Amino acid sequence: MKKSRYFLALAVAGSSLVFSCKKETMSTPANEALAAKAGKSEGAKEKTSVGYVYTLSNEVAANRVLAFSRSVTGTLTYEAAYATGGSGTGSGLGSQGAITLSADRHILLAVNAASNSVSSFTVSDGGDLRWQSTVPSGGVLPVSVAVYRNLVYVVNAGGSGNISGFTLDAGGSLEPLSGSARPLSSSGAGPAEIAFAREGKGVVITEKAANTILSYTIDGDGTPGTIHTLPSANATPFGFAVGTNGLLYVSEAGGSPGSSSVSAYRVDEEGVITLLDGPVSAGQTAACWVVLTNNGKYAYATNAGSSTVSSFLAGHGGSLQVARAVAANTKISGPIDAALSNNSKYLYVLNSRSQSISAFSVDHDSGLGFLQNLGGLPVSAVGLAAK
Repeated sequence: MKKSRYFLALAVAGSSLVFSCKKETMSTPANEALAAKAGKSEGAKEKTSVGYVYTLSNEVAANRVLAFSRSVTGTLTYEAAYATGGSGTGSGLGSQGAITLSADRHILLAVNAASNSVSSFTVSDGGDLRWQSTVPSGGVLPVSVAVYRNLVYVVNAGGSGNISGFTLDAGGSLEPLSGSARPLSSSGAGPAEIAFAREGKGVVITEKAANTILSYTIDGDGTPGTIHTLPSANATPFGFAVGTNGLLYVSEAGGSPGSSSVSAYRVDEEGVITLLDGPVSAGQTAACWVVLTNNGKYAYATNAGSSTVSSFLAGHGGSLQVARAVAANTKISGPIDAALSNNSKYLYVLNSRSQSISAFSVDHDSGLGFLQNLGGLPVSAVGLAAK
């Protein structure tokens, strides 16, 4: 019987402007504002909560998932912190996807970069987390994690760098997938993100040191097979968003101020990667994180160097054009990770310089309306996921 084939895709890029895309480490009081609210009881949770947002503390002493409830108007309220059972680095990871939710929003995964592990939680309808497992990441310094149904992949940035696979059991616990570890394009490639594409038929990873996009096919048992490569359209491909039919919208930090861009690629079912459009520049600096609306119409890129968010119009065939070079800049300071609510009505941005999350409403024409800036996060906070 012929095996079904899947693929993994990876992007690799040079180191220009990577410092701008990496979370800055600054001396501030350790999440005092959140700690003051941590004792709030479950009964105090807003009755108007319709969704939740999560970030990762990435603290050295004990890594935690920080949970916030989302009101009907898009504003956030801190709810609780959940220990991962691992430890963080205490500084930025230079990645997208350090924390992620499954498609049905019932599983949350988080990396523990300093303890070389990954943790899984089940998520209740009310947004509460229940820890299920913490297992070795299969390498050193895990920075990003992806999930599709019961298959999980992690990219490890330390050592020579590698990818490693896992399975999720019915209870949400992780089990290492035998024979799934594979090297990156080169040692020191600097991976930034890993995510599934083509409805689970592949996984995409961006790296920051070789200006290359790679793909691995994956056999039906979930293990990697053949590798494919393609040079990136601009220097330092970083975060990306995944569309339908293998479309990828990749941020490229570029090599100088104002040279950042977003490019559109497609990965086919055999893992072959093609550039469709780009690089498309909004004239901003250090574009490093990208999210895509549910209808696939607009992509948003956070620009860490410019402290702005740009919006792009994404065509069905992979065309790409700037919608708003500056869709938002209010209360934004060194924006890194971003996440859209499950209905794409609200955009949340993690600010590295002010240790805060900014909330915006999403207009029909890609404009962003400022709603709130919630401070008091740990200086080391990374990753953002929303439901």
